Amino acid sequence: MVAQLSVPVSDVSTPSSYGIEGVVQVFTCSQRHFFTTVMAQALRVAGQGSGVIICQLLKGGIQTGVEHPVQLGQHLTWFRPALGRSLGVGDDLAAEDITAVRSLWQHVQTLVQEGSYRLLVLDELSLAIQMGLLQEAEVLDFLQRRPRTLDVILTGSAMPESVLAIADQITQLRRLV
Repeated sequence: MVAQLSVPVSDVSTPSSYGIEGVVQVFTCSQRHFFTTVMAQALRVAGQGSGVIICQLLKGGIQTGVEHPVQLGQHLTWFRPALGRSLGVGDDLAAEDITAVRSLWQHVQTLVQEGSYRLLVLDELSLAIQMGLLQEAEVLDFLQRRPRTLDVILTGSAMPESVLAIADQITQLRRLV
């Protein structure tokens, strides 16, 4: 028989004496078929009782926004910007598109600095930078200032070299034809 212990995320936060530092992982691929690998890792961490944030920076359409995150289980919180559509390279960006993504980015940074989370997934980060929604320098600053035990997974098809330079692990998925 399997029992599940139900406790608030704040009760399972990592003690300050915890010696393992978080890592920055980058998943990159020209095709967009690797999110299940990232999700499996996020679900594993959440299933072990640690707080996880998944932030899909460019996915809209379900009108979640920072006010209405999707809560998967007890420890996994999934955010999307408050957009009526998903954004992509080459799209004409309206002011409300930029505001929605920036609002989500600021909200996630605030949550992470509270220290209650063990894993943060920033999906399509490279495209958000490429599209000018986020600045490369602010992302690098965030990664350097994050809580020392926070693991971060970054995804996208064209990650900037400066981000790759600070990554602890880079996984390039490719399809050989």
